Amino acid sequence: MTTTVVRRGAPEGSAARVAALYWEAFGRKLGAALDPPDKARAFLAAHLRHDRAVTALVGGEVAGVAGYQLDGRGLLGGGAGDVLSACGVLRGLHRVALLALLERRPARGELVMDGIAVDPGHRGAGIGTLLLREIAAVAAESGCRRIRLDVIDVNPRARALYERHGFTAVHTERTPYLRELMGFGAVTTMHRPVTAADASPGQETR
Repeated sequence: MTTTVVRRGAPEGSAARVAALYWEAFGRKLGAALDPPDKARAFLAAHLRHDRAVTALVGGEVAGVAGYQLDGRGLLGGGAGDVLSACGVLRGLHRVALLALLERRPARGELVMDGIAVDPGHRGAGIGTLLLREIAAVAAESGCRRIRLDVIDVNPRARALYERHGFTAVHTERTPYLRELMGFGAVTTMHRPVTAADASPGQETR
């Protein structure tokens, strides 16, 4: 049986792989702002913040990634200026506006998850669970009192995973104006309290 190793940070040289996984999972949501896919993946890889990732390695290759925002830094960097530089002003302005709609900032004492992406060939093997546990450990060791995430209405599988791990829905925002443009019509915010039991040594194997 191949061992799964969960570690903090994205390994050196893995930016393209992490960007590809993230795009496979969230390209439907990000496509209107970052398409075409090849340029979008390159943009994500170029602006990846390796220290805001938790990764699952199977056979030494990144099979899953979970990003988070903490202390003003998230998994994906790249501000308005970077988008305009990559796309040009005329094509870039509306993309900046769309990305602003997805922006989420942590409240005091809060870690915000940037989503979980698992390679399709490794789904169902518990990788999402391992990543969530390590995210909880990061939050506990950082003194956070809760974890927050948003899940869109067209991703019930992800919502079910979060609910199994203690997340509860606290608010749903209806976004019918984004359904045609970005593929979803509602966003649900979920919270999970952080406890001392969440702390871990920082690496898990399975």
